[in-house]
Amino acid sequence: MTNVNHTRTAGWNLANSYSGLPELFFTKAKPAQVDDAQLVVFNSLLAETLGLKGEELQSDEGIDWLAGSKIPEGAEPLAQAYAGHQFGHFTMLGDGRAVLIGEQITPQGKRLDIQLKGSGRTPFSRGGDGLAPLGPMLREYIISEAMHGLGIPTSRSLAVTATGETVIRESEQPGGVLTRVASSHLRVGTFQYAANWGSKEDLQLLADYALNRHFPGSENTGSPYLFLLRQVIDHQAELIAQWQLAGFIHGVMNTDNMTISGETIDYGPCAFMDIYDPKTVFSSIDVQGRYAYGHQPGIAVWNLARFAETLLPLLHDDEDQAVQLAEEALSNFAEVYHRNWVAGMRAKLGIFMEEEQDEPLIENLLEIMEKQKADYTNTFRALTRDRPQDTGMTGTVTFDQWLKQWQAKLERQEESKEQSLQLMHTANPAIIPRNHRVEEALEAAVEKGDYSVMEKLLGALKDPYAYTAEQDEFAEPPEPTEQPYRTFCGT
Repeated sequence: MTNVNHTRTAGWNLANSYSGLPELFFTKAKPAQVDDAQLVVFNSLLAETLGLKGEELQSDEGIDWLAGSKIPEGAEPLAQAYAGHQFGHFTMLGDGRAVLIGEQITPQGKRLDIQLKGSGRTPFSRGGDGLAPLGPMLREYIISEAMHGLGIPTSRSLAVTATGETVIRESEQPGGVLTRVASSHLRVGTFQYAANWGSKEDLQLLADYALNRHFPGSENTGSPYLFLLRQVIDHQAELIAQWQLAGFIHGVMNTDNMTISGETIDYGPCAFMDIYDPKTVFSSIDVQGRYAYGHQPGIAVWNLARFAETLLPLLHDDEDQAVQLAEEALSNFAEVYHRNWVAGMRAKLGIFMEEEQDEPLIENLLEIMEKQKADYTNTFRALTRDRPQDTGMTGTVTFDQWLKQWQAKLERQEESKEQSLQLMHTANPAIIPRNHRVEEALEAAVEKGDYSVMEKLLGALKDPYAYTAEQDEFAEPPEPTEQPYRTFCGT
């Protein structure tokens, strides 16, 4: 069978619309050749959604595609250019260890980027090797698929291949390549790059591309680029609200890690919060707490302000009027975020009937949880199971008073208690990817070549709202330790 036919039978249906932009925005690049790639985890359900044949992708040639050693028919591999504010400092960046293979057109007509992460040097590698250790690639697979299970917009993970090569970081580590799927890899930093190194025409072409790809219908608005700004603001406000509701901490909210589509992307030093504390930081490099859990909404606004700055030349010919339009659009973030967060918290507490006192009730619970060092996920899990005694806070005056207020609130509703608990069931996950469980799975996989621990964890996380007996062990918080949990970006 020829390579072409084999490519077609695998279901590849690739397009390359991004390469239609000016060459300013990308450079052609080929993934590094890998001689001994081994498929270590494969997402069969995602492959089916993409219109890809799992059995073909798990063949020798399919593994070569996933590792980057062979390029499927129709692909035009490239590395994207972008810039970014990293911890507040602006710099030119680009895909230094990733190659966009192309855009898979699914059977439903959806266009999705297929990117290989950790696939070797590109012109944007800035002296790096462009490779990735296996552990961080497996970590992104676990967390991104857990986010999908939680219903949070996210890039997806199709596969991880072990390259059989050694990557030098703090120590020698096995190399890996992640096959990542996303609505696109357009970032705030992509627009910053266009605004700083391109012409107004380049910027406009990029904006038109983003509108056509993500937000069709702008031609009826009268102001398409203001429409683009508002859409990105709304999508990001909704996304960050979902992060906060789930206790997710991205860890590195640089502008180059913020998508135009409103998907979570670039899972580096991310983690989920155990004990509720708005000051929680996991990233080893975030020594000032810039990207702490409680700071995420504010950082999102700051990033969006940088995005708005790039669009000023397109918003209005008069700079003052352009700034005014941008500021008015940005002011809407707080309202959209707050509306989504409060609605989410009401659902987490089984509240149907909206009242002004709902917000003080919500805030009071969070204050008690912070003071009592309560586990964030398990507090709501216990309430959902109608077992407030499992929160560990019963017997304290403040929580017992809150509990009476909450129960009185539910009794005032027309909906039954069973209906409230069912609403809570849909809003409160029984499990999250607990940090100690993720580390356990990564250690077994990387150090021992044992992927069964990770497979069991992924199975439990597939439906985090199921509340099955099999999930109970994954709901257990970590043992107390004097050393705070730390994550690393893996680059």
